[in-house]
Amino acid sequence: MRPYNFSAGPAVLPESVLRTAQQDMLDYNGTGFSVMEMSHRSDMFHSILYHAEQDLRQLLAIPSNYKVLFLQGGASAHFTQIALNFANGFKRIDSVVTGNWSGIAHSQMGKLSDVKVHLAAHGGDLYHYNDLPPASQWDISPDSAFVHYVINETVHGLQYRDIPQLGKDAPPVICDMSSEILSRRINVADFGVIYAGAQKNVGPSGATIVIIREDLLGRCSERVPNVWNYQKHIEKDGMYNTPATYPIYMAGLVFRWLQTQGGVAQMEKINTLKAQTLYDAIDGSGGFYRNPIQPQARSYMNVIFTTGDKTLDERFIEQAAVRGLMFLRGYPVLGGMRASIYNAMPLAGVEALVAFMAGFQRRYG
Repeated sequence: MRPYNFSAGPAVLPESVLRTAQQDMLDYNGTGFSVMEMSHRSDMFHSILYHAEQDLRQLLAIPSNYKVLFLQGGASAHFTQIALNFANGFKRIDSVVTGNWSGIAHSQMGKLSDVKVHLAAHGGDLYHYNDLPPASQWDISPDSAFVHYVINETVHGLQYRDIPQLGKDAPPVICDMSSEILSRRINVADFGVIYAGAQKNVGPSGATIVIIREDLLGRCSERVPNVWNYQKHIEKDGMYNTPATYPIYMAGLVFRWLQTQGGVAQMEKINTLKAQTLYDAIDGSGGFYRNPIQPQARSYMNVIFTTGDKTLDERFIEQAAVRGLMFLRGYPVLGGMRASIYNAMPLAGVEALVAFMAGFQRRYG
């Protein structure tokens, strides 16, 4: 049996997807060569890209007035790219900081632009990153270019379970969904732009999904270099430069796998059960395991916990790895443990972790 991979990313992939990729490695669909060797301008790759986009559109119910791109650079590249493209002619961006990644985004958005990046809310100042500022507390202006937030913070284990609703007079919402896309149902029309690195719920690292409402593309200035200009990528059907062909192929396999699992609605049910199972084990440990996050803000994708003893935490991580429960070490800034339980993590993996936690507590509690 394969070990259970709790890595925050690059993360676990469905075993059936990996086996299909293995089967296709030397000979994709009777071509005699691998997708990695395939010209991105070939009809074969165009078919892969087309079907990946159509399957993603079906899974997320993406409206027809939204464009879809598979770009390179990871979500971190788009911290700056969204400002370059969508803040032209504006004086302000509203930025909500709720943890590590939104904090980095906040620091990066204005680096190549004169636009002011306004701190609309700061979860660290308000709640020490143990809770999330509700949308009613966000200091946003209808004259801002957009409001940006990260819906799930992988490092701090926080997630907006109720998606913030800002009202009709609010600026467009741009959201980093890297660590939760396709894990639950969303209304794409609530957002102006959604972007997400692939390496958590979609596939291997190397591709970034960007979903853009068409009317916002008019903001993309000719002053923005073509390779960073979303409009130029749209005009070239995602082929302005060589796309990440193999990660896109892998993403397409994951989209097909999700469809066989019952789609996003079914994944939401499974992910809810996985998260509740793990949080119940933490909360039911009598304080041996601790999670500092307020229940309504707990991430269903990245569960952080600790024993409160650094030496004991290290022992937990080491002994878990021996039992095939891998990559449970928390982010260096926080320490402790972190279990990332993305779509491809089966319920059996969470149950195995919970059983280990109970045994570890009996030995050391």
